Amino acid sequence: MNAPVLAPAPRLDSHPTLRQPQQRDGAALHSLIAACPPLDLNAMYAYLLLCLHHAQTSVVAEIDGKLVGAITAYIPPEQPDTLFVWQVAVAPQQRGQGLGRRMLRHLLSDCIAPRGLRWMETTISPSNQASSRLFTNFAVQHAAGCTTATLFVADDFGESGHEEERLYKIGPWDRAV
Repeated sequence: MNAPVLAPAPRLDSHPTLRQPQQRDGAALHSLIAACPPLDLNAMYAYLLLCLHHAQTSVVAEIDGKLVGAITAYIPPEQPDTLFVWQVAVAPQQRGQGLGRRMLRHLLSDCIAPRGLRWMETTISPSNQASSRLFTNFAVQHAAGCTTATLFVADDFGESGHEEERLYKIGPWDRAV
């Protein structure tokens, strides 16, 4: 069975619709992530589960029914006051137009604030400067603190050659929203 191919996305001449993902978005989300290196591509099954189990803490952006962006996130069981952002993906044709920032703001207003969450966390590899800028600028724009620390060292990934992952902790939102 062949995976669906992500259709070329239109430019952001109009604003994309932001909404919670639905189960039917799993395959398109998988294709979007595949088109967004350096993001790690996971099994399609993982994206189906994210769309099913973590829809209320994630967001997708679409134009004319085509997925052009997504943020997958969840609340870690041991940190009920934290939204952990797993992946941020913006279709190559949409980059540089503020879609990542807009999706983060959507999560802040529709997920973090209503649930009284205090923190947003994510991990970013040192070479992913675009993601680092996105999150640090987001913290500054919202007058939130941002700390970083190594969460996973390269050796944690075995022989894969994966870089370390740095944990970015942004908040607390009770003072920044």
